[in-house]
Amino acid sequence: MPKRILIVDDALIMRMMIKDILTVSGGYEICGEAADGLEAIEKYKELKPDLVTMDIIMPKCTGIEALKEIIRNDKSAKIIVITAIDQREALMDAIKSGAKDFIVKPFDEERVISAVSKALKI
Repeated sequence: MPKRILIVDDALIMRMMIKDILTVSGGYEICGEAADGLEAIEKYKELKPDLVTMDIIMPKCTGIEALKEIIRNDKSAKIIVITAIDQREALMDAIKSGAKDFIVKPFDEERVISAVSKALKI
């Protein structure tokens, strides 16, 4: 049974790119998508995915805030943050807060698959 992934990003095109990489190249199941941190928290509770890809900069509730809330409610949550190169400080906060790994935009398909595979084995 394929691992279930929740994709969180405020940009539809980014969600589509991640979804394509994970389903076509990785063989993973996308169980849901969210466009902001608040929606991510609700979808996580509802869907209980095996892993979450979480953009850092989003409206309503940042990816860092959502990550912290999800981990507060589920210590075993596996979350990979998605970041732009210039977001080092936020990235360090995410890692300290429990993110398993990170992926830098623009995406490298092999790096995405590698990060997800590694995080799911933790």
